Amino acid sequence: MGEFLSAHLDSTLTAAQWARSLRPTWSTSHPDHGFLLESDGHVVGVYAAFYSEAPGPAGPRAVCNLAAWCVLEDFRQHSLRLVRAMLGQRDRELTDLSPSGTVVPLNERLGFAHLDTSGALVVNLPLPARRGVRLVSEPADIRAVLTGPDRAAYRDHAESGAARHVVAVVDGQPCWVVFRAVRRKGLRLFASVLHVSDQRLFRAAAPAVYRHFLLAHGLPLTLVQNRVCGPRPWHSVPLSAQRPTMYLSRTGEPPESVTYLYSELTQVPW
Repeated sequence: MGEFLSAHLDSTLTAAQWARSLRPTWSTSHPDHGFLLESDGHVVGVYAAFYSEAPGPAGPRAVCNLAAWCVLEDFRQHSLRLVRAMLGQRDRELTDLSPSGTVVPLNERLGFAHLDTSGALVVNLPLPARRGVRLVSEPADIRAVLTGPDRAAYRDHAESGAARHVVAVVDGQPCWVVFRAVRRKGLRLFASVLHVSDQRLFRAAAPAVYRHFLLAHGLPLTLVQNRVCGPRPWHSVPLSAQRPTMYLSRTGEPPESVTYLYSELTQVPW
């Protein structure tokens, strides 16, 4: 699968990088990594997936995150066989967190709903942190300050290929922040916040976190979503929507239960 995706989907990742990225850094009971099409012993199509049994408000949630989908042109008529195989997994919630433009209308016809991606583009300013805020970014230090479910989830993602981590400690209370570096129009200028463990603490620590993105990672801008981070900061431009993210619930769980953790957004460093 790694060789196929590197050759036909995104050559900025080597075959080894693709193969490594498709093996999740967390434990899962699911035995495979998605579906493929073969013809005469050759791979001609791939629909990769990330499976998880992540904790949720009502207990563990069995999720199938739809990831890289690529089929050679001569075999496009068989693409829907891969889709049907994905949809046939009725024991799992389905998420598609980075669908391409052509996939979005197909997902809509299949019953996927859109998540709210409204938010803002934040300018990362080198502002001083408020008193009582400190940042922790070394893995050993992060493990030392996190507890309970946050520590377990951090352990699941500590070795992820795309996820980056920082913990803001506000008056002794930790807020775990997960982000990734993203490109827009070929420019690697953006941090995208995937998860904050406490929106209230994040609001207090946000200036220090944005400063960290700028000075430690060289990222002058940050993309935030309201549903992930809460209200936008003053030094930002509102965005009514960002790139689409979609989900298909088999249990009627509300959209706020969908997380960007345990997905290709944390695993694949495209």
